[in-house]
Amino acid sequence: MSARALIAAAETLSAQLDGLSFSAPVTHVYNPLDYAGAAHTQYLTQWGGQPQPRRVIFLGMNPGPFGMVQIGVPFGEVSMAHDWLRIDAPIRQPLNMNPKRPIEGWACTRSEVSGRRLWGLFRERFGTPEAFFAEHFVANYCPLAFFDNARNLTPDKLPAGEMAPVAAACDEHLRTLVQTMQPEWVVGVGAYAEAQALRALASSQHRPRIGRVLHPSPASPAANRGWAEAATRQMIEQGIWGAAA
Repeated sequence: MSARALIAAAETLSAQLDGLSFSAPVTHVYNPLDYAGAAHTQYLTQWGGQPQPRRVIFLGMNPGPFGMVQIGVPFGEVSMAHDWLRIDAPIRQPLNMNPKRPIEGWACTRSEVSGRRLWGLFRERFGTPEAFFAEHFVANYCPLAFFDNARNLTPDKLPAGEMAPVAAACDEHLRTLVQTMQPEWVVGVGAYAEAQALRALASSQHRPRIGRVLHPSPASPAANRGWAEAATRQMIEQGIWGAAA
């Protein structure tokens, strides 16, 4: 399985979303597939082109301000992406920079807690990225980040009418990802991602099973009480993972 199809699909998605506009309260929209496109392409090249189909795709909602927004890698906690995933491509600046949400790329010192928890679990369970990506992959449903000045706005908080063309493009991209990787499972990281997968993949040629794990966000009290243990338990109960890796 070549990464070329994934790279082409990401480029198509990026181009489709670049032409959209959003009303207040949105003040800035970041598309890391554009300004951090080299790092995203490196991620797809290194970890998307494995020879066999993936058994599980983990699907997030959209980029976090100190993760994929900075470096173009899904759930991309900077140190984890650089040191464990070995991503190091240069990051450019978005055309319309939000002064309250600067893009510092690999120099960003803030830790994306959700990414640290997610990739930290995978590192603990599988040891190496090669072992993890042999059967798994991580993607985001929507690649755009939305801001009301400094405040991060998640897609579920935006008007349905404005999100309709975003959803159409993201649905098609997800179907392409699934058709390319042929997973047994698509696991929504949180309720929003699960709902998008259920809707988008209802018309997919390849119909994986849809699962869900607790979102690792620090805004979730349940995630703060031991996210890795809770997520592992959920995946074992659904049959996504066995009791041992």
